[in-house]
Order: sequence, then C-alpha cells, then structure tokens
Amino acid sequence: MKQQVLFIQGGGDEGYEEDALLVVSLQTALGATYQVHYPRMPSNKALPDFGWLQQIHQEIMLLPNQIILVAHSLGASMLLKYLSEKQAPKNIAGIFLLATPFWSGDENWVQGLKLPDDFPGKLPDKITAFLYHCRDDDVVPFEQLARYQQLLPQAAARSIESGGHQFNHDLSRVAADIKSL
Repeated sequence: MKQQVLFIQGGGDEGYEEDALLVVSLQTALGATYQVHYPRMPSNKALPDFGWLQQIHQEIMLLPNQIILVAHSLGASMLLKYLSEKQAPKNIAGIFLLATPFWSGDENWVQGLKLPDDFPGKLPDKITAFLYHCRDDDVVPFEQLARYQQLLPQAAARSIESGGHQFNHDLSRVAADIKSL
C-alpha cells in the first residue's frame, strides 16, 4: 500500500490552482510509493474558518492510518488550528508546514484563523513536525518562522534562501524530509 500524503492548499481566490504546482513537485519527488491527495478547500465566507476545519477533518478521515500532512500558507495555519483544537483521529506520521502565517490582531475576520495561546501543548504527542519558509517570501513575512520556532522547539525548521511564497514550485527538500521518516 502506498504511503498516504494529504496536501492542504493555501488561501486566496487562486490558492488551489497556484498550489497545484507544489503538489506536482511533491508527488514527482516522492515517487510511486507515495500518493498525494489534494482536495479543494471550501471558501464559505459565512464561517469564521471558511469551513476549512471541517473539511480537513473529513479529508483526514478518508485516509488510512499513518498519514503524512503537508500544508501551505493559510492551509498550514488551519492544519495547526485543527490539530490543536480537535482530537487527531488518525495516526499521523508527520506534519510539514510551508510558509505558515501567524495570525494576530483584533479584527473580526482574523478571529476564526488565530491559534489558541496554548496551542503547542494541545498538539498530538510525539508528532514529527517540520517548518519551511523562504527568506524572500513576499506574502508571509519570513519572521513568522522564528515565532513558530519559539513555540514549537521540537519542530525542525528549514530556512530557504530563495523561492518566494511558492518555493519556486520545488518541494524536493520537503520530499526528502518526508522520506526520512
């Protein structure tokens, strides 16, 4: 049976289409022994989390045990929110978070995206986590990586010199870390 990977897209009107190139890169670098699932996330603006937490839960439940979770940008922050607020229903082999924004502020629109203050202690025990961020990301400030490094000291952090928000559509470094599990 192939190792199952769930990729959660980034946000924005074109997030699904833009991240499709990341998924192709990841699947190519991982090879035939992995299967990358790439569902389209909802955009229900009536819900504070746009309906993403429920969709993430449904997608995880569809996959067999020992899944690998990869998420980009808004998807990465929503995956952390899901894992810290819900009982993780499956045995997760690892989480790989790309260009993860750290939401803050008092605006109404950001409240459904913010992580609880105690989120690090609510993540599943002994989960292998990796953080990736390009120094030249012009969407999510690179400094956000340092914030997550402080809060998740057990996570391996990968600072990448260039690649922008879309990592130059090259997730070979992520694939290498996944294969190291």
